[in-house]
Amino acid sequence: MSGILQDKVAIITGGGRGIGRAFAIRFAEEGAKIFIPDISLERAEGVAKEIKDKGGQAAAILTDISDENAVRKMAERVIKEFGQADILVNNAAIWYGLNATPWTDWKGTDWDKIFAVNVKGMWLCCKFVAPLMAKQKKGKIINIASNVAMVQAARMFLPYACSKGAVYTLTHALARELGQSGINVNAIAPGFTATEASLAQNGVDQTFTLATAEQAIQRREQPEDLVGTAVYLASAASDFISGQVIFVDGGTVMY
Repeated sequence: MSGILQDKVAIITGGGRGIGRAFAIRFAEEGAKIFIPDISLERAEGVAKEIKDKGGQAAAILTDISDENAVRKMAERVIKEFGQADILVNNAAIWYGLNATPWTDWKGTDWDKIFAVNVKGMWLCCKFVAPLMAKQKKGKIINIASNVAMVQAARMFLPYACSKGAVYTLTHALARELGQSGINVNAIAPGFTATEASLAQNGVDQTFTLATAEQAIQRREQPEDLVGTAVYLASAASDFISGQVIFVDGGTVMY
C-alpha cells in the first residue's frame, strides 16, 4: 500500500462489519490509526484486533450515535486515545433488518428510528468531531449516503431512502459551513452492496438482479469497491474537493 494516510487518525462509525469494516481495514493498510465507534463493541473490537494483529493501531468503543451524550464521550475518547482526529467516516446507519416494503406499510416508529441514526446521528458525529478538526485547521469528513434516493428502489425503502437523501443536504450544508476551518465534507453514495445486512434481506437475489440491470458495470457491488474512493477523499489528493456526492454504484446514477 502507498501509506497515503500515514499517521492520520480515522474515526469510522459502524466499522464493525460490512462497508465500515472494509474502510477500517484499508485505511489501516494505508497507515491510519483507526478508531471504531459501533453499536456492537464485540464486532468493533474484532476489527480492531484484526488491524492490530497486522501491526496497525486501532481502538474500539461502544457508541449509539443517536445518543448525544454517547457521541460526546466518543469524541473525548478519540483524543485521549490518539490525541487528534483527522478523518471522520460517517458510515453507521440503520439498514440491517430492513426489507422492501410498500410505502404505506412503514410505521411511524420506523421513520423515527431510521432518521435518529441515519441523519441525526451523522449530524451529532459532525457536531462533536468537527471542532477537533477545526483546532488543527484541517480535516476530512466523509458521509456515506446511498444511490437509493435516486433510483426506483426508493419507493420500497422509503424512510431509508429519505434519510439518505437528507445526507446529501447535510453534506452540502456542512461543506459550506466548515470550509473556512479547513475541513472538506464529501459523501459517497454506494449502490446495492453485498454486505451482511443486504444479504440477509428478503428476496435479495431478485433485488440484486434488478439493481445490476440498472448498472453500466453489471455485477454485484462489493464493500471493497468503495474503499478506493474513500481513501482518495480522506487523503491530501482531494484537498480542493468539497460538497460533492460521489456515486460509486457501477454506473447506475450518471450526471
